Amino acid sequence: MDSAGRSVRPWRLRPAEEGIKVSRLEVFFDLVFIYALSNVARATFGDHTPDGLLRGVLILALLWWCWISYVWVGNSVHAGEGWMPIVIFIVMAAVFTVALTLPEAFTDLPGGSNGPLVFAGCYFVIRMLSLVVFRQVTRHDRPVRRQVFRLAVPVVTATGLLVGSAYLPERVFGVHRFAVQVILWALAVAVEYAGGFPVGGRRWRIVSAAHWTERYELIIIVTLGELIISVGTGTNPLSWAISWPVICAAALGIAVTATLWWAYFDVIALAAQLAMRNAHAYDRVALARDGYVYLHLPMVAGIITLAVGAEDLLKQVSDRGVPLHQPLDPAGTYLMFAGVGIFLLGHLGFQLRVLGTVTWTRVGAIVLLAALTPVAVSVPALASIGILAATGLALAVAELIFLAGSRRALREAVLEEHHAHATREAERWRR
Repeated sequence: MDSAGRSVRPWRLRPAEEGIKVSRLEVFFDLVFIYALSNVARATFGDHTPDGLLRGVLILALLWWCWISYVWVGNSVHAGEGWMPIVIFIVMAAVFTVALTLPEAFTDLPGGSNGPLVFAGCYFVIRMLSLVVFRQVTRHDRPVRRQVFRLAVPVVTATGLLVGSAYLPERVFGVHRFAVQVILWALAVAVEYAGGFPVGGRRWRIVSAAHWTERYELIIIVTLGELIISVGTGTNPLSWAISWPVICAAALGIAVTATLWWAYFDVIALAAQLAMRNAHAYDRVALARDGYVYLHLPMVAGIITLAVGAEDLLKQVSDRGVPLHQPLDPAGTYLMFAGVGIFLLGHLGFQLRVLGTVTWTRVGAIVLLAALTPVAVSVPALASIGILAATGLALAVAELIFLAGSRRALREAVLEEHHAHATREAERWRR
């Protein structure tokens, strides 16, 4: 019984409220997704062929859509209460299975279960459970409940396309199987992403802006952590003795990672937090959908792409049989530079959509990266990542100098916001 004498049902879901933070269970949940995302790089990007990159992009897009569906859920219900933890653990098992299935997502390997069908089945479970929870939370809001039913249509359609892709023969009307699979998978991605666009309508809402922004900030941090792990696993296990080339490569890899962290968190993340908190109703939902759901995907994709190229670099410099003056394989260099460029482009789009501004130092950094890529292909491997790190550090120094006033004003505004929030909370508890 509660203080009012009403019976309490501990298994019931508890709707979220403004100001909730990301729970420990959600962070635990995100770690499984990060493992799946890292497996995308190893299972598809790793072969450095256009086909592998295309498979990786399509799988990444669907996995990202699975993840954001639980960000919406976590913003609507307390993830650690009621029967929600059971759902989370079931979904974690499905995501882990998907991660193990990724090498067979397009083509079934001999022996065992049908890999593409396992992927499609797990995808359906992950997506549908999010809708089941969301419908339960909004069961008293009839207009929103109807919208939830409509969101089931793209889920079923996308799953059907994935199942159809699994049963294709080797040639379809004279066209190779893989080409038709790409079309079906691209349609599945298009159906899901187009189906999610109406979420920005006036019936939807972001309950807690703090929870929403924190969840995406954490996924960027954890993905950057995966970048560090990928770089570390690139060392040659047959060469256990530490060497100066490996130390230099590790230091430069951390420098590149740090510059990406700086680019995201130093100014724009703080400003975006304020923008989300101060936006109301429809504007907040539209910013969340465009700036976070759609425009954070290229940032995550950029980090993963960079990780693949950096792993190649560590493998080369840790191999004592490869001379230090030898350039990195062009594919690895292109992946590293393209990864940073994609990240900065995604972040620039995020800034433009959420804040309505453009930082021209970022534009200059992107142009500089494009111009330096042909140079990086022809220089020694360590020099190529050195160019990447120097560009990132130059960007950070330029913004420290030219944006000093804006940085200071932003931090003062954040402190004022925190103070005002603490005052409101104190007043609420006194009442």
